[in-house]
Amino acid sequence: MAQHAAFRPFDTHLDQDRTLALLRETLAGADDGEVFLEHSTSEVLSFDDGRLRNAAFDSSEGFGIRCVRGGAAGYAHASELTEAALRRASETARLAARDGGGVLAPPPRRTNARLYQAVDPVADETVAVKVSALKEIDDYLRSKDARVVQVSASLMATVQEVTILRPEGGIFTDFRPLTRLSVSVIVEKDGRRETGSSGGGGRHGYDVLITPDAWRAQADEALRIALV
Repeated sequence: MAQHAAFRPFDTHLDQDRTLALLRETLAGADDGEVFLEHSTSEVLSFDDGRLRNAAFDSSEGFGIRCVRGGAAGYAHASELTEAALRRASETARLAARDGGGVLAPPPRRTNARLYQAVDPVADETVAVKVSALKEIDDYLRSKDARVVQVSASLMATVQEVTILRPEGGIFTDFRPLTRLSVSVIVEKDGRRETGSSGGGGRHGYDVLITPDAWRAQADEALRIALV
């Protein structure tokens, strides 16, 4: 499993105390609000007609700041994690507070409930392993039925790391993985072509999707639909 460098915006980009002071200044006279900081990575691998057709990777980070007063909400965001950008966004979000008069809502309760594991599917498996799984799907479907004339399979993954700073000083974090496998197959008989597709995914690693038992279930379903 690859070593993942956790997203810690207050260790690498912003000063926590100065950010908190700016947030409190923004929310003076407001009812609620927060600073939302995010780092995300994503990838897509597409295998089509016996070869890797597309491999894309993207990484981004940024923040949003929200100010709520009554029925009005001010929100501003930027893709750079700097104090200067945060201050500019604060001036925009602050407009929602108008003349003030609001009372800050109590902080959300901490449940400590973990709904999924903090796995990083983008980093935990090599590209070679992912491409090999896609090729196996292609080979499997072509060998399973002579009527198969085209196979397309793709893997997608995103990882979203979130840090939320509240005006009372509370910090909430979340690590959100998401993976998906998609399989499409075209069959032909007597000049007639039909297509079937199947897929699945969830907030887990690639290991749940690229084991033979898992991808065969999706491949078989795509073929069944095409033949029907």
